[in-house]
Amino acid sequence: MKYNPVARETIDELIEITGKKNVITNKEKMEAYSHDETPAEQYGHMPEVVVTPETTEEIAKIVKLANRDLIPITPRGAGSGLSGGAIPVFGGIVLSVEKMNRIIEIDYNNMMIVLEPGVVTNEVNEQVAEKGLFFAGYPMSVETCYIGGNIAENAGGGKAIKYGVTGRYVMGLEVVTPAGEIVELGGKRVKDVTGYDLKQLIIGSEGTLGIVTKAIIKLLPLPTDKVDLLILFKDVKSAIGMVPRIITGARIIPTSIEFMDKLSVKTSCEYLNEHLPYQKAGAMLLIEIDGNNETQVEEDAEGVGELCLDNGAIEVYVADNYTTQDRVWSVRRNIAEAFKVVSPHQSLEDIVVPIASIPDLMPVLERISNKYDIQIPCYGHAGDGNLHATLVKNPESSMEEWYEIEHKALKELYQATKTLGGTISGEHGIGSKRKPYMESVSSPVELELMRKIKKAFDPNNIMNPGKIFDLK
Repeated sequence: MKYNPVARETIDELIEITGKKNVITNKEKMEAYSHDETPAEQYGHMPEVVVTPETTEEIAKIVKLANRDLIPITPRGAGSGLSGGAIPVFGGIVLSVEKMNRIIEIDYNNMMIVLEPGVVTNEVNEQVAEKGLFFAGYPMSVETCYIGGNIAENAGGGKAIKYGVTGRYVMGLEVVTPAGEIVELGGKRVKDVTGYDLKQLIIGSEGTLGIVTKAIIKLLPLPTDKVDLLILFKDVKSAIGMVPRIITGARIIPTSIEFMDKLSVKTSCEYLNEHLPYQKAGAMLLIEIDGNNETQVEEDAEGVGELCLDNGAIEVYVADNYTTQDRVWSVRRNIAEAFKVVSPHQSLEDIVVPIASIPDLMPVLERISNKYDIQIPCYGHAGDGNLHATLVKNPESSMEEWYEIEHKALKELYQATKTLGGTISGEHGIGSKRKPYMESVSSPVELELMRKIKKAFDPNNIMNPGKIFDLK
């Protein structure tokens, strides 16, 4: 697709639409919008102009302008993504929703909140906690990500096994289409089968089908009690084998079941100067149980702990207050940061496989690690099979060698994942980072259906082009 450059006249029109303070052309200021959390030197691309509109109507006018003049437009939230989804790979206009950050309404009677896409996810919980409610579609980066980005990626996280991901809680959306039309989808309705569910099509579409300008989010009662268990196992198979046993044997659905292999635990503990006896463990599970009855939560936690010990767990640590809970979760939260000390160059992956297949994946990671002389720590959400197997560059390799190794290793990892019944992304999205590998895990029929949907929404292909797949 051939796009037109952003001309001086275009910038003047953008200023007329949004005001001069909301149009950025300074290269130094635009640099922050040229990348997300993927490596900037590898995936970054400069926009030609950045616009920070404040209303839905302004966004609609900007999109109409871009559609008219065949200028690519890239929607952007907080830039905390890990797939290159908010990077303007064709230049053009970056449209940041950072100034659309209002909570419009908190409807306690319907237990719903209406808000703009630039609201920081954690602010939702801060606003409704005093009324005993919370947003359960919990991604791990709640302090930084925007609700609009969560919707664009259908973000998940550690609590998905019990509560599900973002899309479960999105009841309604206001969207600006690639033609600049404003459409409302869904509403404050728990049930709705009136025609195709276009709302769910927008959720997880990575900003390729339109720009979310308002969302209606369902809230849940906030649990009053929780207990965390850090459980040591001799090997991965023993740890993962416990996941279905906990649910079927103990008949308990935990809030979280997080998995950490030995390399992940060791590196994170050393980074934190944490003295948990990780040396004995080949793998760990971090299990959280919550509820609204303290006695019941404690009994459930005790039952899970005993079940694990009866099935080969080495040790169970109980964390039932803020200090101890923060301590055990710090090990999980800091794995990625710990490996940045080992090497700043990594490929943080987001594969997902059937839960029972996780042990079969471990020998594959070991083989790839040995073959290419790289470390591949593996950790993530055991309860839903979503694992962050991370390729870590050998500090002694050159960047040219690393890029070649990364590509070859990812091809092998993704193929093995597909063979095990999995796929290449569970929560981070495809974006531009994983786009080259889509054809290896998706059938031609599936990809062609996606392309037809994209063309129906966006015949000029101006909305976040270069993401997920290429149009043919």
